[in-house]
Amino acid sequence: MSQAEAPARLGVGWWREIRRALAALPRHALELWRRSLQFRTVVITFALSSLAIFVIGLYISFSIASGLFNTQLENSLDDANNATNAAQRILDGTVAEDPASLQTVMAGVATTVRTVSGSSAIAYFQPADVLSSSAPPTRIAPTLAGVITPELHEHVRSDPEGQYWQSVALEGDDGADDPGIVVGSSIGVPGAGEYELYIGYNFADAQETLAFMQLVGTIGAVALLALLSAITLLVVRWVIEPIRSAAMTSRRLAAGDLGVRMPEKGEDELATLAASFNGMADSLQARIRELAELSVMQQRFVSDVSHELRTPLTTIRLAGDVLYGQRDDFPGPTSRTVELLHTQTERFETLLSDLLEISRYDAGSVELATEPTNLVHLAGDAIESMHELAHSRGSELRLEAPGGHLDANVDPRRIRRIVRNLLGNAIEHGEGRPIVVAVDSNETAIALSVRDYGLGMTAEEAARVFDRFWRADPSRMRTIGGTGLGLAIALEDAVAHGGTLEVWSRRGSGTVFRLTLPRSGVPADEAISSPLPLEPDDIEATGPPPTGVVGAIDTEATVETDAAGRAAAAERAANTGREAHDA
Repeated sequence: MSQAEAPARLGVGWWREIRRALAALPRHALELWRRSLQFRTVVITFALSSLAIFVIGLYISFSIASGLFNTQLENSLDDANNATNAAQRILDGTVAEDPASLQTVMAGVATTVRTVSGSSAIAYFQPADVLSSSAPPTRIAPTLAGVITPELHEHVRSDPEGQYWQSVALEGDDGADDPGIVVGSSIGVPGAGEYELYIGYNFADAQETLAFMQLVGTIGAVALLALLSAITLLVVRWVIEPIRSAAMTSRRLAAGDLGVRMPEKGEDELATLAASFNGMADSLQARIRELAELSVMQQRFVSDVSHELRTPLTTIRLAGDVLYGQRDDFPGPTSRTVELLHTQTERFETLLSDLLEISRYDAGSVELATEPTNLVHLAGDAIESMHELAHSRGSELRLEAPGGHLDANVDPRRIRRIVRNLLGNAIEHGEGRPIVVAVDSNETAIALSVRDYGLGMTAEEAARVFDRFWRADPSRMRTIGGTGLGLAIALEDAVAHGGTLEVWSRRGSGTVFRLTLPRSGVPADEAISSPLPLEPDDIEATGPPPTGVVGAIDTEATVETDAAGRAAAAERAANTGREAHDA
C-alpha cells in the first residue's frame, strides 16, 4: 500500500464507523425510551414545551409583524397625504403659464413632496389626454421604475380624490429588494390637467426590527427550552430516585437479601412509600423466617421418624421373613396373610428409604459418588431388571441407542434409580403397549428418554407429575407398588447431576420423560442442549416401528439369566447402537 492510499483508507474506515454509529443511534434511543422513565419524561416535556413555544412564538411574531406594518402604513399614508396637499397648494397658488415656469413649479412641487413625505422615491405621470404642449413631462425616480402596476394606475385615474397604496419590493441601498409600499394620488396642474403622484416608502427598517425581535425570541426560546429540560431532569431525578431505590431494594429482596430496606426521609408521599415498602419487607421476612423454621421442623420430623422406624421395621421384617419362609406349612388363609404381610413390609421399607432420601435432599446433605458410566449399558441393565414386570403387563421394552456410548461422570446408583422409576411409571401407565428407551449424545450433553404409548396426561396433570405423593387419577390404585415419591426423587437426582428431567404428555397419545445430563468436561455455566427431542415424531402412533429397525433391541431376545449373559446382552445393545450411529 502506497503512502497516498493509507490516509484514504483511514478516512474511509473512519467514515464507515461514523455511519455505523449513526445507524445504531435510533435503536439505542428506542431502547433507552423503553427502559428509562426519566428519559421519557424529559423527552416528552421537551417536545411539548417546544410545541407550545413554537405556537406562541409564531403568534407573537405575526402580531409584531402586523403591528409594525400597520404602524408604518398609517404613518406613510399620513405623510403621503400631507405631501399631496402641500403640492396641491403650491400648484393652486401659481400663475405660471409658459413651459419653463411650469417646469420650475413642478421641480418645486417635487422638492416639497420629498421634504414633507420623507421619501426620495417620487414619480408623477402626465395625463394621457393632455392637449397643451407646455404641460410638464412625466418624471419617475429610479427606485419606482417598473414597480407601479397597471392596476394601481387604473385606481388612481378613476378616482382623483382618493388615495391608494400597494405593497411592492423596492431596491435598497445595497441593491437588494426591501419590502415597501407605493402610495398613489392625484394633483391638479393648472393648464395641464390631473397628474398621478406616486410616493414610495421603504420598510427596510421595520423588517430589520422584526428580524432582530425574531432572533431575540428564538434565542430566548432555546434558552427557555434548555432551562425547562434541566429543571425537568432535576425534578424527575429527585422523584425517580426513590422509585429506583425501591426497584433495587426489591431486586435484592428477590435475590434473598431479606435485611435490605429503603431509606425513609421526610413525611411526604415518597416517605410514605418507603415506610410501606419497609413494612412489607419486614412482614415478608418474618413470614419467610417462619416458613423456614416450619420447613426445618418438618424435615427434622420426617428424618427422625424415618430413623426411629428403622428398628421396629427391621424386627418386623425379620419376623415376617421367618413366617414367609414357612408359609407352605400354614393353612390357606394364614398363608395368604403371611404373603400380604411380606409384601406390605417390603413396600413400607421402600417408602421409608424414599422418605430418608427426600429428607437428605431437603437438608442439602446429598453427596454424589460419581464414576465413569456408560449410559447405554446402564439402560440395558435397567431394562433387563424390569423385563419380567413388563412381560407380565404385556409391554415390550426396546432400547434404541444411536449415541451415548461414551462414559459420563455420574453416580450410577442414582441414574439407575431414575431409569427404573421412569420404566416402572411407563409400565404401569403404558396399557400393555411397547415402551421405547432411547439414548443419544452430542457435544455438550447425553440424554435418555422413555416413551410409552399409554393413557397420557393433560397439560395440567403433566405440570404436577413431579409433585410428591401426587397421582393423576386418585381413584386409580398402584398395581406395581411404588411409594408416590419416585418421580420426585428422580427429579432431585437429575438436578443434583446438573441436568434436567422433563416430561411431555398428551391424553391418549402417551408420555415421554427425557433425562439430559452434561457430558464430562462441560463447564457448569455452559448451556446444554438435549440430543433427543422432547415431543415425539409419532404422536398419533399406537406403538413404535417394527423391531427390524436398525438400533432397536427386543429385550425378549436379549435377556440372559446369569451375570455373564447380562453383560453380553448389554454389550450387544451397545454394539448395535454403535453400528447404527456409524452407518
